[in-house]
Amino acid sequence: MTATLGGLGSLILLVLFGSVVPVVPTGAAVSGAAALAAHQHPVTVVLVVIAGAIGAYAGDLATYGMLGWGGERIARRLHWLRGAQRVGRVSTRVREGHVSTLLVSRLIPGGRVPVLLAAAVAGLAWRRFAVANAPASLLWSVLYAAIGVLGRAIFPEPWQSVVAAILLVVLVSQGLSWLSRRRALPDNPAATP
Repeated sequence: MTATLGGLGSLILLVLFGSVVPVVPTGAAVSGAAALAAHQHPVTVVLVVIAGAIGAYAGDLATYGMLGWGGERIARRLHWLRGAQRVGRVSTRVREGHVSTLLVSRLIPGGRVPVLLAAAVAGLAWRRFAVANAPASLLWSVLYAAIGVLGRAIFPEPWQSVVAAILLVVLVSQGLSWLSRRRALPDNPAATP
């Protein structure tokens, strides 16, 4: 039991760190932990979901706090505020569809920080963000844990399901990233007759 609690604590810290420093593959960590938990004791998967959600939630609160403190300066430094329309569109989406916008931003690679930045720059209240982000963090954790459990259902060995879950998360993330870059590219006028 101590090993399980230590593993869950480590998962919380890893996801929290990855939420603040978005280079750590937090979805892969939750999927891998869920795949391993499903092999050991299926009820532990629920604890993995909770640990992933706690880490994501705490990390998002920390990131939102930092962006709220220096958001406009950061946005200007990144040239993200070139068009005030972009910030307005994203902040409107966050205000109107709190959970769905926050959830989608968590699922798209590189999408969470710009949405949090837009919400912070637009002045979305801390309390409102905290309430809207809780279900988004939980749904995110459930989704990635489900990927891990799916890997467990397909592969008989724990290491195989962990590797499969991580690979699936990486492939899906890269595919979504490729799609968003592809959509952002302007049409090539030289290619049209």
